[in-house]
Amino acid sequence: MDAFGALRFVKRFHRTESGGVLVLFALAMPVLIGMSAAALEYTGLVKRRAELQRAADSASIAGVNQFKLANADDAAAVRTAQAMALAQARSGAGGTPRVSASVIGNHSGVQVTVAETVPLSFGKLLNMPSVEVAVSSTAKLSGTTRLCLLALDPLAMGAFHLESAARITATDCSLYSNSRNAAGIQGENLAVASAISTCSAGGYSGSGANFTPPPATSCPPLRDPLIDRQGPTPGSCVDLGFFVDPLKYVFGIDDPVYGVNVVSGNVTIGPGTYCGGLHITKGARVTLRPGVYIMQNGPLVVDKDASFTGTNVGFYFTGVRGGLLFDQQSIISLTAPKDGIMAGLLLFEDRLAPPAPVSLLPASGKGKAKPAPGGFIAAREYRIISDNARTLLGTIYLPVGRLIIDSKKPIADLSAYTVIVARMINLYDGPNLMLNARYGSTDIPVPTGVGPSSADTQLSQ
Repeated sequence: MDAFGALRFVKRFHRTESGGVLVLFALAMPVLIGMSAAALEYTGLVKRRAELQRAADSASIAGVNQFKLANADDAAAVRTAQAMALAQARSGAGGTPRVSASVIGNHSGVQVTVAETVPLSFGKLLNMPSVEVAVSSTAKLSGTTRLCLLALDPLAMGAFHLESAARITATDCSLYSNSRNAAGIQGENLAVASAISTCSAGGYSGSGANFTPPPATSCPPLRDPLIDRQGPTPGSCVDLGFFVDPLKYVFGIDDPVYGVNVVSGNVTIGPGTYCGGLHITKGARVTLRPGVYIMQNGPLVVDKDASFTGTNVGFYFTGVRGGLLFDQQSIISLTAPKDGIMAGLLLFEDRLAPPAPVSLLPASGKGKAKPAPGGFIAAREYRIISDNARTLLGTIYLPVGRLIIDSKKPIADLSAYTVIVARMINLYDGPNLMLNARYGSTDIPVPTGVGPSSADTQLSQ
């Protein structure tokens, strides 16, 4: 082969190879385009899934945070979660996400699921026109939730104590004792406490049957949630006049230890400062006007078949000789103020009040209250013996007092909510103290720090 022949051969080979490459490229082009389309579609699916996950996370957090609010309930938490998820999951492509939300763990968590059917362009070639993308998110409250009972004493045995057939029912909230004593919480005999949780800064004594669930121990003490609340300032003394006490000299002389201001008729009285205390007695039927009633240097006593009814009323105890007695035959129905200095507070004790030197003895029934466990002496006693005290709506705050409940009937069961914060809380005999937590069913606010949760929110997917 001469030089010219060799050159012609190389040219023919080059033309043949170029043609083969073009053919191969033409054959590969659909595959390359399909792979690129699939990659773009996959990237879009990953992006959309991340968007739905963010929507679900935001929704579960928004839902569970409803339980930190005073008027929250399960329905409000679910509605909030669903609305948040739908608002954040909308896409420009016009897809319609499907959202479901539910409350879990006794009002301590909200679970949200967001799903969407995403159409596929390339998938149609593979007989897969769409794909289902679904995500879920759960947000929970960590820490004490819905606190409805707190015994403040840091050292006392039986700071929170139940015995005989006493019962506390608090299925939607938590019970707590700050006492570091090995028996800071006590349950004896047939007493039972049922709650979301029960926690003792120290230990507890009692059988497993006394507490449902059993108390947690060595919990961190809680700061008094109402320590910053200031009480009202006493004013001029109220003068009720003679006619509110028509039985003044009938059925015996009234002891001023039980209250200087005595009412034995069917009357309506108003708020103000009751110097020397207030005694409702001898079958009186008393209706209270809304407002704040200050018991200065004297107790509040209702006894001898008297009834005591008030809406949006609060009682502040200050000075010496304070305390409270709702006797066995008394009829009590009270709701706390919804605004003002005592908003949400039904009973409020001056935290600087000196000890009361006299223990109030009921006119009938129980006799003197049992001494506190361990011999602890509270500054003053607030004793509810009434077998008809079914509405006590609001917060009972007795930072230096001992709350004693020893009736035989349900207490506060008709209240939307009842919260108790006291130095000591002791239940005897056979009451069923109902600490409801239906915050959304009343316009009476819950003081910050009790009732609805202020716990932290934890997120899981």
